[in-house]
Amino acid sequence: MRGILIDIFSNKALQAGILSWFIAQFIKILIVLVTEKKFDVTRFIGAGGMPSSHSAFVSSLTTVIGIIDGFNSSNFAISLTFALIVMYDAAGVRREAGKQAQTLNYLIESFFSTYIKHDPKLKELIGHKPIEVFAGSILGIVIALLLV
Repeated sequence: MRGILIDIFSNKALQAGILSWFIAQFIKILIVLVTEKKFDVTRFIGAGGMPSSHSAFVSSLTTVIGIIDGFNSSNFAISLTFALIVMYDAAGVRREAGKQAQTLNYLIESFFSTYIKHDPKLKELIGHKPIEVFAGSILGIVIALLLV
C-alpha cells in the first residue's frame, strides 16, 4: 500500500495538475482581495472565476503527459480529449447554468419573495467566461513546463 501511495504522489502529471489547480484557486482569492477589498477564503473551494482551475488542472496534466509519453501517444490523445471536454463544459454548459440560476434568483426575489422562502439562493458563479478558461489553460501549461 505504501508503494502505491509513493507512486501516486511522485507522479509528475498529477503533481503538475494539483499544483496548477492550487495556484489558480489562490489567484482567485488574490483577485477578489484586490478588486473587492475583501479576503474571501471561500473562493479557494468555489467554482467559477478567473482563472479556471479546472482548465489549469487538465491543461497541466495534458502537457506533462505530452512531454513524458510523447505528443503522438495514446495517453496524450486521451488526456487532450478529456481536457477539451472539461474546458468546453466549463465555458459552455456550467456557464449557462449559472446564468439561469441568476435569472431564477432575480425572478424569485422580484415577484415571489412574499410567497416563496428562497434560502439559500441558487449558485450563480459555477461556470467560466472563455477568457477565464484560456487563462487557466495558459497557467496550467506554464506550471507543467516549469515542473518537467
